[in-house]
Amino acid sequence: MIRPLALLALALMLTACAAKPAAPPPIAPQTSIPPSPARGEPSQYLNMAAPGLEAALGRPNFVRQDGLIQMWRYDGQACRAFFFLYGQPLSVRHVETLPHGQESAADSACLTALRAATAKSS
Repeated sequence: MIRPLALLALALMLTACAAKPAAPPPIAPQTSIPPSPARGEPSQYLNMAAPGLEAALGRPNFVRQDGLIQMWRYDGQACRAFFFLYGQPLSVRHVETLPHGQESAADSACLTALRAATAKSS
């Protein structure tokens, strides 16, 4: 009696191994990711040395150090600006704003407003 049960169990296991796996679910159509804004660095800030940026906009509201790169954040009433500085001398290499411009990562109106606010407070 034991032998027929063992044979039956073995047959069931082999049948289970031989069964084809279920087909994967159909792949949903990919939705497109919106394009990132164009880099478009504002020429008045690109390659500006750190002391020049501080003279133009004042002390940043926040500074983050990641290795040799610093990120300076300036907070305005309607936007924030992020300046990425690195190299020798420490200089602006990339600028972004939130919200960003329609044609670039940095909105010139935001940067102008930050500069005007600095001029008023000096």
